[in-house]
Amino acid sequence: MTAWRILAAPMALFGTLVASVSAQADHGMAHPWQLGLQPPATPVAVQLNDFHNMLLVIITVIAVFVTLLLIYVFVKFNAKANPTPRTTTHNTLLEVLWTAIPILILVIIAIPSFKLLYYADSTKDAEMTIKAVGHQWYWSYEYPDNGDFTFDAAMLGDDEIKDGQPRLLATDEAVVIPVNTNVRLLIAADDVIHAWAMPAFGIKLDGVPGRLNETWVRVEKEGTYYGQCSELCGTGHGFMPIMVKVVSKEAFAAWAIKAKEEYASRDEKSGVKLAAVGTQTKVSGTAQ
Repeated sequence: MTAWRILAAPMALFGTLVASVSAQADHGMAHPWQLGLQPPATPVAVQLNDFHNMLLVIITVIAVFVTLLLIYVFVKFNAKANPTPRTTTHNTLLEVLWTAIPILILVIIAIPSFKLLYYADSTKDAEMTIKAVGHQWYWSYEYPDNGDFTFDAAMLGDDEIKDGQPRLLATDEAVVIPVNTNVRLLIAADDVIHAWAMPAFGIKLDGVPGRLNETWVRVEKEGTYYGQCSELCGTGHGFMPIMVKVVSKEAFAAWAIKAKEEYASRDEKSGVKLAAVGTQTKVSGTAQ
């Protein structure tokens, strides 16, 4: 892919410059007037960007070639320049070329494409696991390797957003993962099909009820990243954001200990509340 990076550099330069002008601390989100892709934060996203730039070069070359060919045909074979039409019915060499060249181009595209698909799909020596479950219309997350706690993450309303938080993207709870760590992501759904999508990570994976899909991520830059559900899942589809905070390994270890205690206490309070409601219902039914 190194050669393609060199070839694609001029084509991607303008988009990169525009994106870098608007880059902020929260680099994991789109910005106004951004032309290029979001800056990649994972090895998969880097390769996706390279593949995108390679395709951009190929498409541009084909478009320019076809445009020049059309201009040549219009000039060479118009009625004024060519009053007597040619009677050639076929050209074997030309037909072989216009069949073989597209096949060659498709092979050039397919080889890195298959390699990238395999690389993105095969989990690399996972050091921890996070399970994301889609609901209408929020996400819940489980950390089985770090205390086996669970929490829900829902979009913040307009009256809940703090300064610096993006509207329709910030959530009340963030997914926290350590930097430079291979994380196995398990994606599922509780009701309808959802999709966990994080552009800066190069991830878009469906969550299907009754099925567990797997991918992996290794984020190489600390910061806050934003994504969204990208599978139409009902009226609240546009209100299922994803917020991921990537922190140092030390900070993650401290957060995991605190989170285990915090979410465990929430579950206990919720359990007591549910038990109380059930008791009241039973008493009411007996009284009747």
